[in-house]
Amino acid sequence: MKAALLYKPGDIRVEEIEEPKIQNPDDVLVKVEFVGICGSDVHYYAEGQIGDAVLEGPLIIGHEPAGVVLEIGSGVRSLKPGDRVAIDPAIHCGRCEPCLEGNPNVCLNIRFFGTPPQQGAFREKLVHPEHLLFKLPPEISTAGGAMLEVYGVAIHAVDLGKVKPGYEVAVIGGGPVGLATAQIAALSGASRIFLSEPIPERREMAKKLGADVVIDPTGSDPVRLIMDLTGGRGVDVAFEAAGEAETFQQCIDVCKNGGTAVFIGIPSDDRIVLTASRARRKGLTIKMARRMKNVYQRAIRLAASGRIDPEAMISHLFPLERIAEAFEMLTGEGKGGIIKAMIEI
Repeated sequence: MKAALLYKPGDIRVEEIEEPKIQNPDDVLVKVEFVGICGSDVHYYAEGQIGDAVLEGPLIIGHEPAGVVLEIGSGVRSLKPGDRVAIDPAIHCGRCEPCLEGNPNVCLNIRFFGTPPQQGAFREKLVHPEHLLFKLPPEISTAGGAMLEVYGVAIHAVDLGKVKPGYEVAVIGGGPVGLATAQIAALSGASRIFLSEPIPERREMAKKLGADVVIDPTGSDPVRLIMDLTGGRGVDVAFEAAGEAETFQQCIDVCKNGGTAVFIGIPSDDRIVLTASRARRKGLTIKMARRMKNVYQRAIRLAASGRIDPEAMISHLFPLERIAEAFEMLTGEGKGGIIKAMIEI
Protein backbone atom coordinates (compact mmCIF):
# COMPACT_ATOMS: atom_id res chain seq x y z
CA MET A 1 0.00 0.00 0.00
CA LYS A 2 1.05 3.63 -0.42
CA ALA A 3 2.18 5.92 2.39
CA ALA A 4 3.89 9.29 2.67
CA LEU A 5 7.11 9.08 4.68
CA LEU A 6 8.95 12.11 5.98
CA TYR A 7 12.70 11.41 5.79
CA LYS A 8 14.00 14.80 6.88
CA PRO A 9 12.81 18.42 6.82
CA GLY A 10 11.48 19.20 3.36
CA ASP A 11 11.79 15.59 2.15
CA ILE A 12 8.49 13.68 2.10
CA ARG A 13 8.09 10.73 -0.29
CA VAL A 14 5.16 8.54 -1.32
CA GLU A 15 6.32 4.92 -1.19
CA GLU A 16 5.02 1.38 -0.98
CA ILE A 17 4.96 -0.12 2.52
CA GLU A 18 3.64 -3.35 4.02
CA GLU A 19 -0.08 -3.50 4.70
CA PRO A 20 -1.13 -3.62 8.38
CA LYS A 21 -2.98 -6.63 9.77
CA ILE A 22 -5.39 -7.15 12.62
CA GLN A 23 -3.60 -8.72 15.59
CA ASN A 24 -5.86 -8.15 18.61
CA PRO A 25 -9.58 -8.87 19.23
CA ASP A 26 -10.40 -5.14 19.46
CA ASP A 27 -8.45 -4.16 16.34
CA VAL A 28 -10.17 -2.58 13.36
CA LEU A 29 -8.67 -2.28 9.87
CA VAL A 30 -9.61 1.06 8.33
CA LYS A 31 -9.28 2.31 4.75
CA VAL A 32 -8.09 5.88 5.25
CA GLU A 33 -9.91 8.30 2.95
CA PHE A 34 -9.09 11.80 4.21
CA VAL A 35 -6.38 13.23 6.46
CA GLY A 36 -6.09 16.89 7.40
CA ILE A 37 -2.70 18.60 7.51
CA CYS A 38 -2.19 20.10 10.96
CA GLY A 39 0.18 22.85 12.00
CA SER A 40 2.19 20.31 13.96
CA ASP A 41 2.66 18.28 10.75
CA VAL A 42 4.03 21.45 9.16
CA HIS A 43 6.48 21.84 12.07
CA TYR A 44 7.80 18.31 11.47
CA TYR A 45 8.03 18.95 7.72
CA ALA A 46 9.79 22.31 8.10
CA GLU A 47 11.92 21.72 11.20
CA GLY A 48 12.06 17.97 11.82
CA GLN A 49 10.94 18.29 15.41
CA ILE A 50 8.54 19.72 17.94
CA GLY A 51 10.37 20.43 21.19
CA ASP A 52 12.15 17.26 22.23
CA ALA A 53 10.16 15.07 19.80
CA VAL A 54 12.72 14.72 17.02
CA LEU A 55 12.44 13.02 13.65
CA GLU A 56 15.11 10.32 13.64
CA GLY A 57 14.12 8.24 10.63
CA PRO A 58 11.41 7.90 7.99
CA LEU A 59 8.08 8.66 9.67
CA ILE A 60 4.48 8.69 8.49
CA ILE A 61 3.06 11.91 9.91
CA GLY A 62 -0.60 13.01 9.94
CA HIS A 63 -3.11 12.68 12.78
CA GLU A 64 -6.46 13.98 11.50
CA PRO A 65 -7.89 10.95 9.66
CA ALA A 66 -11.26 9.52 8.78
CA GLY A 67 -12.11 6.49 6.69
CA VAL A 68 -14.13 3.32 6.19
CA VAL A 69 -13.99 0.08 8.18
CA LEU A 70 -12.66 -2.82 6.11
CA GLU A 71 -12.30 -5.59 8.68
CA ILE A 72 -12.92 -6.07 12.41
CA GLY A 73 -11.31 -8.17 15.12
CA SER A 74 -13.17 -10.98 16.85
CA GLY A 75 -14.06 -8.83 19.87
CA VAL A 76 -15.37 -5.77 18.04
CA ARG A 77 -19.08 -5.14 18.62
CA SER A 78 -19.80 -1.47 17.84
CA LEU A 79 -18.54 -1.39 14.24
CA LYS A 80 -18.90 -3.41 11.05
CA PRO A 81 -17.29 -3.30 7.60
CA GLY A 82 -18.58 -0.35 5.61
CA ASP A 83 -19.01 1.95 8.59
CA ARG A 84 -17.46 5.39 8.18
CA VAL A 85 -15.38 6.49 11.16
CA ALA A 86 -13.45 9.40 12.58
CA ILE A 87 -10.20 8.27 14.17
CA ASP A 88 -8.88 9.53 17.51
CA PRO A 89 -5.09 9.63 16.98
CA ALA A 90 -4.14 9.41 20.67
CA ILE A 91 -3.60 5.94 22.13
CA HIS A 92 -3.45 6.32 25.90
CA CYS A 93 -2.65 3.58 28.38
CA GLY A 94 -5.64 4.01 30.71
CA ARG A 95 -3.54 2.95 33.70
CA CYS A 96 -1.20 5.82 34.62
CA GLU A 97 -2.08 8.51 37.16
CA PRO A 98 -3.20 11.16 34.61
CA CYS A 99 -5.40 8.63 32.80
CA LEU A 100 -7.00 7.47 36.05
CA GLU A 101 -7.61 11.10 36.99
CA GLY A 102 -9.51 11.67 33.73
CA ASN A 103 -6.70 13.36 31.81
CA PRO A 104 -5.80 10.93 29.01
CA ASN A 105 -4.45 13.81 26.90
CA VAL A 106 -1.43 13.96 29.22
CA CYS A 107 -1.05 10.18 29.58
CA LEU A 108 2.47 9.25 30.66
CA ASN A 109 2.60 6.48 28.05
CA ILE A 110 0.68 8.10 25.22
CA ARG A 111 1.29 7.11 21.62
CA PHE A 112 0.12 9.76 19.18
CA PHE A 113 -0.09 9.43 15.41
CA GLY A 114 2.84 11.01 13.61
CA THR A 115 4.85 11.74 16.76
CA PRO A 116 8.16 9.85 16.72
CA PRO A 117 8.24 6.89 16.82
CA GLN A 118 4.48 6.36 16.35
CA GLN A 119 3.50 6.10 12.68
CA GLY A 120 0.74 8.42 11.55
CA ALA A 121 -2.14 8.50 9.09
CA PHE A 122 -0.86 9.58 5.67
CA ARG A 123 -1.27 6.02 4.38
CA GLU A 124 -3.92 3.96 2.66
CA LYS A 125 -4.78 1.68 5.57
CA LEU A 126 -4.25 1.51 9.32
CA VAL A 127 -5.23 -0.68 12.28
CA HIS A 128 -6.63 1.02 15.36
CA PRO A 129 -8.47 0.00 18.58
CA GLU A 130 -12.26 -0.05 18.44
CA HIS A 131 -12.73 2.41 21.33
CA LEU A 132 -10.79 5.12 19.45
CA LEU A 133 -13.00 4.94 16.34
CA PHE A 134 -16.18 7.00 16.18
CA LYS A 135 -18.93 6.06 13.76
CA LEU A 136 -20.01 8.96 11.60
CA PRO A 137 -23.74 9.62 11.20
CA PRO A 138 -25.17 10.31 7.73
CA GLU A 139 -25.16 14.06 8.40
CA ILE A 140 -21.34 14.16 8.48
CA SER A 141 -19.25 13.45 5.38
CA THR A 142 -16.03 11.48 5.66
CA ALA A 143 -14.03 14.62 4.88
CA GLY A 144 -15.97 16.37 7.63
CA GLY A 145 -15.11 13.49 9.94
CA ALA A 146 -11.42 14.20 9.38
CA MET A 147 -12.04 17.74 10.72
CA LEU A 148 -13.40 16.51 14.05
CA GLU A 149 -9.91 16.35 15.57
CA VAL A 150 -9.55 20.09 14.90
CA TYR A 151 -12.88 20.80 16.55
CA GLY A 152 -11.96 18.49 19.42
CA VAL A 153 -8.88 20.60 20.12
CA ALA A 154 -11.03 23.74 20.00
CA ILE A 155 -13.66 22.32 22.35
CA HIS A 156 -10.97 21.33 24.84
CA ALA A 157 -9.41 24.81 24.66
CA VAL A 158 -12.76 26.52 25.22
CA ASP A 159 -13.40 24.15 28.13
CA LEU A 160 -10.10 25.26 29.65
CA GLY A 161 -11.06 28.91 29.18
CA LYS A 162 -14.43 28.33 30.84
CA VAL A 163 -16.14 30.68 28.40
CA LYS A 164 -19.52 31.78 29.74
CA PRO A 165 -22.46 33.56 28.09
CA GLY A 166 -21.68 37.24 27.76
CA TYR A 167 -17.90 36.86 27.90
CA GLU A 168 -15.71 38.78 25.49
CA VAL A 169 -13.07 36.62 23.81
CA ALA A 170 -9.96 37.16 21.73
CA VAL A 171 -8.39 34.57 19.43
CA ILE A 172 -4.86 35.37 18.30
CA GLY A 173 -4.31 33.33 15.14
CA GLY A 174 -6.90 32.30 12.56
CA GLY A 175 -5.61 28.97 11.32
CA PRO A 176 -8.01 26.02 11.45
CA VAL A 177 -7.74 25.57 15.23
CA GLY A 178 -8.10 29.30 15.86
CA LEU A 179 -11.12 29.48 13.56
CA ALA A 180 -12.71 26.47 15.24
CA THR A 181 -11.99 27.98 18.67
CA ALA A 182 -13.74 31.20 17.70
CA GLN A 183 -16.73 29.22 16.48
CA ILE A 184 -16.96 27.09 19.64
CA ALA A 185 -16.60 30.22 21.80
CA ALA A 186 -19.49 31.77 19.90
CA LEU A 187 -21.60 28.66 20.48
CA SER A 188 -20.69 28.88 24.17
CA GLY A 189 -22.31 32.29 24.41
CA ALA A 190 -19.46 34.75 23.96
CA SER A 191 -20.95 38.18 23.33
CA ARG A 192 -18.08 39.49 21.21
CA ILE A 193 -15.16 37.69 19.61
CA PHE A 194 -12.03 39.39 18.32
CA LEU A 195 -9.78 37.44 15.96
CA SER A 196 -6.34 38.49 14.69
CA GLU A 197 -4.95 36.82 11.55
CA PRO A 198 -2.61 38.03 8.76
CA ILE A 199 -3.87 35.79 5.92
CA PRO A 200 -6.83 37.41 4.08
CA GLU A 201 -8.62 34.15 3.23
CA ARG A 202 -8.61 33.10 6.87
CA ARG A 203 -9.90 36.49 7.98
CA GLU A 204 -12.83 36.13 5.58
CA MET A 205 -13.56 32.67 6.94
CA ALA A 206 -13.42 34.03 10.52
CA LYS A 207 -16.27 36.42 9.71
CA LYS A 208 -18.39 33.49 8.53
CA LEU A 209 -17.65 31.37 11.61
CA GLY A 210 -18.65 33.83 14.32
CA ALA A 211 -15.85 36.37 14.82
CA ASP A 212 -17.30 39.85 15.37
CA VAL A 213 -14.13 41.91 14.92
CA VAL A 214 -11.47 40.56 12.54
CA ILE A 215 -8.06 42.21 12.65
CA ASP A 216 -5.18 42.23 10.18
CA PRO A 217 -2.10 42.39 12.46
CA THR A 218 0.06 43.53 9.55
CA GLY A 219 -1.94 46.75 9.32
CA SER A 220 -3.13 47.33 12.89
CA ASP A 221 -1.85 46.63 16.39
CA PRO A 222 -4.29 43.97 17.62
CA VAL A 223 -3.58 44.69 21.28
CA ARG A 224 -4.24 48.40 20.99
CA LEU A 225 -7.35 47.85 18.88
CA ILE A 226 -8.86 45.26 21.21
CA MET A 227 -8.11 47.35 24.29
CA ASP A 228 -9.65 50.43 22.63
CA LEU A 229 -12.77 48.52 21.58
CA THR A 230 -13.24 47.13 25.10
CA GLY A 231 -12.79 50.53 26.71
CA GLY A 232 -9.44 49.54 28.20
CA ARG A 233 -10.95 46.57 30.01
CA GLY A 234 -9.62 43.75 27.85
CA VAL A 235 -11.28 40.40 27.23
CA ASP A 236 -12.37 37.74 29.69
CA VAL A 237 -10.54 34.95 27.86
CA ALA A 238 -7.81 35.10 25.21
CA PHE A 239 -6.71 32.13 23.12
CA GLU A 240 -3.27 31.96 21.51
CA ALA A 241 -3.51 29.84 18.36
CA ALA A 242 -0.65 31.07 16.17
CA GLY A 243 2.55 29.91 17.87
CA GLU A 244 4.49 33.01 16.86
CA ALA A 245 7.04 34.72 19.10
CA GLU A 246 4.88 37.81 19.66
CA THR A 247 1.43 36.25 19.86
CA PHE A 248 1.75 34.76 23.33
CA GLN A 249 2.50 38.20 24.76
CA GLN A 250 -0.41 39.65 22.77
CA CYS A 251 -2.65 37.07 24.37
CA ILE A 252 -1.52 38.25 27.83
CA ASP A 253 -1.82 41.92 26.93
CA VAL A 254 -5.45 41.73 25.75
CA CYS A 255 -6.70 39.92 28.87
CA LYS A 256 -8.59 41.86 31.51
CA ASN A 257 -7.38 41.86 35.10
CA GLY A 258 -8.29 38.47 36.52
CA GLY A 259 -8.78 37.02 33.04
CA THR A 260 -7.65 33.75 31.51
CA ALA A 261 -5.13 33.10 28.74
CA VAL A 262 -5.18 29.72 26.99
CA PHE A 263 -2.11 28.80 24.94
CA ILE A 264 -2.79 26.40 22.06
CA GLY A 265 -0.08 27.27 19.51
CA ILE A 266 3.29 25.56 19.19
CA PRO A 267 6.30 27.94 18.98
CA SER A 268 8.95 26.86 16.48
CA ASP A 269 11.84 27.52 18.88
CA ASP A 270 10.13 25.74 21.80
CA ARG A 271 10.13 28.92 23.90
CA ILE A 272 7.40 31.21 25.18
CA VAL A 273 8.68 34.60 26.32
CA LEU A 274 6.36 36.79 28.42
CA THR A 275 6.64 40.02 30.33
CA ALA A 276 6.12 38.59 33.80
CA SER A 277 4.98 41.82 35.43
CA ARG A 278 2.01 42.23 33.09
CA ALA A 279 0.70 38.74 33.70
CA ARG A 280 1.41 38.93 37.43
CA ARG A 281 -0.16 42.35 38.00
CA LYS A 282 -3.25 41.29 36.11
CA GLY A 283 -3.50 38.14 38.23
CA LEU A 284 -4.02 36.06 35.11
CA THR A 285 -4.74 32.38 34.92
CA ILE A 286 -2.58 30.87 32.17
CA LYS A 287 -3.50 27.43 30.84
CA MET A 288 -1.67 25.23 28.37
CA ALA A 289 -3.93 23.30 25.99
CA ARG A 290 -2.67 19.79 25.29
CA ARG A 291 -4.59 18.26 22.40
CA MET A 292 -8.04 17.19 23.70
CA LYS A 293 -9.76 14.79 26.03
CA ASN A 294 -13.01 12.88 25.64
CA VAL A 295 -14.64 15.38 23.27
CA TYR A 296 -15.13 13.49 19.99
CA GLN A 297 -18.77 12.69 20.70
CA ARG A 298 -19.47 16.35 21.50
CA ALA A 299 -17.91 17.39 18.18
CA ILE A 300 -19.98 14.77 16.36
CA ARG A 301 -23.21 16.00 17.99
CA LEU A 302 -22.43 19.61 17.06
CA ALA A 303 -21.75 18.65 13.44
CA ALA A 304 -24.73 16.32 13.14
CA SER A 305 -27.04 19.02 14.52
CA GLY A 306 -25.75 21.58 12.04
CA ARG A 307 -24.31 23.86 14.74
CA ILE A 308 -20.95 23.52 12.97
CA ASP A 309 -20.09 22.62 9.40
CA PRO A 310 -16.77 20.78 9.65
CA GLU A 311 -16.23 20.92 5.89
CA ALA A 312 -16.61 24.70 5.65
CA MET A 313 -12.96 25.59 6.16
CA ILE A 314 -11.52 22.88 3.86
CA SER A 315 -10.14 25.08 1.09
CA HIS A 316 -7.62 22.78 -0.63
CA LEU A 317 -7.79 19.06 -1.37
CA PHE A 318 -4.68 17.22 -2.57
CA PRO A 319 -4.25 13.57 -3.59
CA LEU A 320 -1.63 11.66 -1.64
CA GLU A 321 0.75 11.84 -4.61
CA ARG A 322 0.82 15.65 -4.29
CA ILE A 323 1.40 15.81 -0.53
CA ALA A 324 4.82 17.46 -0.98
CA GLU A 325 3.17 20.27 -2.96
CA ALA A 326 0.66 20.77 -0.14
CA PHE A 327 3.41 21.10 2.46
CA GLU A 328 5.41 23.47 0.26
CA MET A 329 2.39 25.73 -0.04
CA LEU A 330 1.82 25.64 3.73
CA THR A 331 5.41 26.61 4.47
CA GLY A 332 5.49 29.43 1.92
CA GLU A 333 4.71 33.11 2.27
CA GLY A 334 1.04 33.54 3.03
CA LYS A 335 0.66 29.75 3.18
CA GLY A 336 -0.71 29.79 -0.35
CA GLY A 337 -3.97 31.29 0.86
CA ILE A 338 -4.85 27.92 2.35
CA ILE A 339 -7.43 27.84 5.13
CA LYS A 340 -7.35 24.07 5.63
CA ALA A 341 -5.50 21.61 3.44
CA MET A 342 -6.60 18.00 3.34
CA ILE A 343 -5.13 14.92 1.71
CA GLU A 344 -7.46 12.53 -0.09
CA ILE A 345 -6.13 8.99 -0.12
